[in-house]
Amino acid sequence: MEYNFDTISVKKLVWRLGVPAMLAQLFNILYSIVDRIYIGHMASGSEIALASIGICSPAFTAITGFASLVGVGGAALMSISMGEKNHEAAQRSMNNSVLLLIICSVMVTAALLLFKRPFLYLLGCSDTMYPTANIYFTIYSLGTGSVLCGTGLNRFIMGQGYARQGMLSVVIGALLNIVLDPIFIYALNMGVAGAALATVLSQFGVLIYVLAVLNRRSMSVRIEFGQYSGATCLKILSIGSMSFFIIVLDNMLIILLNAMLRKYGGSLGDQYISYAAVVQSVMVVAICPVEGLTSGCSTLFSYYYGSGSYSKIIDSFRYVLIYTGLYLGILTLAIVAVPEVFVRLFLSSPSAIAQTAAFTRRYCIGFVFVAIQFAFVDGFTAMGMIREAIPISFFRKSLYVIAILLLPRLLPLEYIFYACPLSDCIGAIFTLIMYLLVLKKQLAATCLLYTSPSPRDS
Repeated sequence: MEYNFDTISVKKLVWRLGVPAMLAQLFNILYSIVDRIYIGHMASGSEIALASIGICSPAFTAITGFASLVGVGGAALMSISMGEKNHEAAQRSMNNSVLLLIICSVMVTAALLLFKRPFLYLLGCSDTMYPTANIYFTIYSLGTGSVLCGTGLNRFIMGQGYARQGMLSVVIGALLNIVLDPIFIYALNMGVAGAALATVLSQFGVLIYVLAVLNRRSMSVRIEFGQYSGATCLKILSIGSMSFFIIVLDNMLIILLNAMLRKYGGSLGDQYISYAAVVQSVMVVAICPVEGLTSGCSTLFSYYYGSGSYSKIIDSFRYVLIYTGLYLGILTLAIVAVPEVFVRLFLSSPSAIAQTAAFTRRYCIGFVFVAIQFAFVDGFTAMGMIREAIPISFFRKSLYVIAILLLPRLLPLEYIFYACPLSDCIGAIFTLIMYLLVLKKQLAATCLLYTSPSPRDS
């Protein structure tokens, strides 16, 4: 590992691992955000193009879900094994994860290409949007393998404590996309097709870099083949299932939101979906760095769990909450005070900016509460305590679904954007109660078992 987890203070490790991962996640979202920025400022057809990309977004986020299914599960299992000083088990986690990523790449690519038309209409695509959405969807789908393997394997770089190298992989991809987007979209006049092609090529560049890093001699666990085990694969998928289902559910919520906007928006349905795509882009910019910090620090949770260091786990929770809470608190104030600053990145029309800014202010007002959710869900997932993580995640998602379904029936349509802060606030309260009354005691008991003599210690 790059850092000695047994000797460096938890506060320093949270900073050294979390901040680079936070920056990496911020650069990671630039793939889709940059596409939307350039597309939103095209001379003609920008609203339809922007709505089309927003429609496609859940499908491509699902690709990231499969990457997390294997990457989060495999990297967590590897880090736990490293905490136990079991290098053979750590290497076996890597080997089986590579196999799973290859299998997922083939299966997901085939599914996206074979069923793209029903997928797009399921996501809320209209006949007007379909030609544009189809172009973007097809080209992006061809790069599924690069996205899935590059994102999944990058977890193993960060899981070994190499946060800066993990961050650099994402920075490379984002910078490539920023450079290639205007060339393909404007200079070559490819429009939406150019945006998709630029993203695919950028993600391929990331994959090449990740493979090069993981094959360095300085890495404790490198890419190797063999030692395949059905039991190990199932363990990887079990640990990563929480992250996977969260991403899938988030996508389903976007689909549900688009469906409700189309149902109650009437002739303005496509327009509202376009505005919602911008709102969600602002949300992603705000939230993803937090996800990056908590996922970056998941290495700490996994390692300390493997070594049975209960006090260091508690310290990790505390510092993660402090850093994420401060970040989200400052950002929430900025978005609520001047949402127009963020919206102007995507839109040019004064009326569209004003409308979308109002939606954004409502949607983002409860962001500070997300810090609690991410810290505990990602922390318990990293420790393989999936049964403990599921209730606190699904409770918040359920609240969001209920709010989306009820608010348009009771109030004007624009109030649907209050669904997010309502679920964030109530979900945070539930999470804290669960942690203080139940989860903290369970964690202490489990760590005690890890440090007690057992047959595996002999």
